[in-house]
Amino acid sequence: MEVEYEIYIHFFRDHVGTLRIKLSDEIKLFADFIEDIPTEEEADEYITIVENVLNGLYEKFEIQLNATSVIIKKEMTVLEHFYTYEEPYENEMETEEFKELMIIWKNKIPERFKKNEI
Repeated sequence: MEVEYEIYIHFFRDHVGTLRIKLSDEIKLFADFIEDIPTEEEADEYITIVENVLNGLYEKFEIQLNATSVIIKKEMTVLEHFYTYEEPYENEMETEEFKELMIIWKNKIPERFKKNEI
């Protein structure tokens, strides 16, 4: 199943200088999940889980973080946001793209709390 949308990834610094991520409207809720990954080690753990689903070790796997939950299946990953006040409350993206998004974030984590750098 292929979802048609253009993935837009933009990094920016918020008002306190923390590196944040902005995504395409179709997958924007994934930003809250991604930003809750604080370390490269935790990112590696989640990337390994996604690879295990893609390789068939798990049929599906759920990861719940502070405000979001993702259900990872071989083809698609569905994110549910627990605290958003406006629709949509869920986003989905291809699982392979979800893995790539986490790899991109993992590579940015060392820069997350540096000031005035992207």
